[in-house]
Amino acid sequence: MKESIQKAQILIEAFPYIRKWYGATVVVKYGGSTRSGEDGLKSTLQDIVLMKFVGMRPVVVHGGGKDITRLTEKLGIRSQFVDGLRVTDLPTMEVVEMVLGGKINKELVSMVHQLGGQAVGLSGKDGAMLEATRVTSKSGKDIGFVGKVSKVNTAILETLDREQFIPIIAPLGMGKDGKTYNVNADEAAGAIAGALKAEKLVFLTDVPGLCKKKEDPKTLISTLKAREVPKLVKSGVIAGGMVPKIEACLRALKAGVRKTHIINGTLPHALLLEIFTPQGVGTEIIPG
Repeated sequence: MKESIQKAQILIEAFPYIRKWYGATVVVKYGGSTRSGEDGLKSTLQDIVLMKFVGMRPVVVHGGGKDITRLTEKLGIRSQFVDGLRVTDLPTMEVVEMVLGGKINKELVSMVHQLGGQAVGLSGKDGAMLEATRVTSKSGKDIGFVGKVSKVNTAILETLDREQFIPIIAPLGMGKDGKTYNVNADEAAGAIAGALKAEKLVFLTDVPGLCKKKEDPKTLISTLKAREVPKLVKSGVIAGGMVPKIEACLRALKAGVRKTHIINGTLPHALLLEIFTPQGVGTEIIPG
């Protein structure tokens, strides 16, 4: 009986947050770095299914860089990176679309259904959701079929929302030339969150959040205002793989997203801890 009472108390404590976020759109970027086995994946997707059942509107955008690298190596295709971006020639683009739009996307959809939810797997090409333009590297080098989001068409997402489906999106864009482009998943998530005017944009990573000293939880920055970002970039606190995430957060805030978050997705039920508890986890980046 005591255990049952404790469980009831947890629900009562979560109730104000359930009420607050009822009807809210939350875009979740799920990265390959957090795929720490089936249990970790299941924990994350359980959180997303629960969010849907309590009246929230989760939208999932996923990456898959490590899976792409593994398959290209098996096929004898050498992975090349320029300024942190994968050089995506035609053979590599075929692998990218196979892995992102096929393997990973359908794996996530299948598990959501196993957990009792309803999901539809999409790529940014479906419904011309993500229109993309070709880009070069920062140093001006041609990197193939790599694109940036130029426009987000939300019609298909709105249709799925009305039918109570969770959209799970692979970051593939379509150019006006009809070609497929490999889009950075962080950028895609930020662009989609901005277009939907989401309440929250959450990046699931394999680090505690943004720390003053790299990956030292004791130096975690719990709240960061947008105007403080340039100073942290200059000092090197924001560097490497954190840069595109922070940039996506800033663009999303500018587009009307109310709060953005970078949290440790390897922590069991990290999403529930961030959304339904007063202390939260990780780093929130807010306007100001």
